[in-house]
Amino acid sequence: MRRVRYESTGGPLFLEEAPVPRPGPGELLLRCEAIGVTLPVVRKVAGAAEPIALGGEVAGRVVAVGSGVDGFRVGERVTGLCFGHGYADFALVHRSMASSVPDDASAVDAVALVRSGLVALGALAAARPGPGETALVTAAASGVGHLAVQLARVRGADRVVGAVSDRAKSGFVRALGADDVVAYDQDDWGVPADYVLDAVGGDLLTPAVAALAPGGRLVAYSSGGGTVQAYDLLVGAKSVIGFQMALVAREEPQLCELRRRELWRLFAQGALKPSVHGEFALEDATEAHAVIESRRNLGKVVLVP
Repeated sequence: MRRVRYESTGGPLFLEEAPVPRPGPGELLLRCEAIGVTLPVVRKVAGAAEPIALGGEVAGRVVAVGSGVDGFRVGERVTGLCFGHGYADFALVHRSMASSVPDDASAVDAVALVRSGLVALGALAAARPGPGETALVTAAASGVGHLAVQLARVRGADRVVGAVSDRAKSGFVRALGADDVVAYDQDDWGVPADYVLDAVGGDLLTPAVAALAPGGRLVAYSSGGGTVQAYDLLVGAKSVIGFQMALVAREEPQLCELRRRELWRLFAQGALKPSVHGEFALEDATEAHAVIESRRNLGKVVLVP
């Protein structure tokens, strides 16, 4: 089979031939039809001390099952997380990380919706949204952010504001249902927001906290780090809440399953529409990573073997 890997920090990514893996206990072997490209993986390629396996979201058909697997069969369409080599023609997914894809959805729909949607729903739940509130979503045009904009409205936000790195993304974010769009480099975001869902971190945390109304909540779910000044929270009785998808998946699998069902229900109703920036071949993985690194993407970036 073909597989994408790299040999040194920063790439370049290249294709190699590798044996098709065999599923171990509790594992499914998928023939990949779509592979989601995520910012955390792109960042690891750029900065990891040693080369890593390019894992992440995959979707495709089950071609083999390991021992102890129930609930899935050969030929079934499945999406899930691959912790090994996912940028490949075939990938292994543990049964606990897998879920079925409905008949009316494509593999590309699945990788654009499920994992990113779980992150967006989880961050939104951590914000404890109330009806009639104002929501601010950073990275509003990203794979997670463009779903978070839509889900904030579904969960009762009266006003939704998207924050983006480039004003050229404003039309895309407004088409998702955002009432207003602000750019990161604006001196005053002029919201104020009852809650912020932040996927950027770093220096953006300061204006994000400033955009909160008194008593507002910022949910930080970025891998970008950053620092918040305690005084900035104190003067407005504001709070910062951390959210990590991996912790929820590990500790509350039943909650994850309920949220997966909600995502597919909203998708079927047309209330949640995943957007795909582009579909790239495996041999174009470097280009796919470059789109995310340069923040050009409008929605999800997907590899299609």
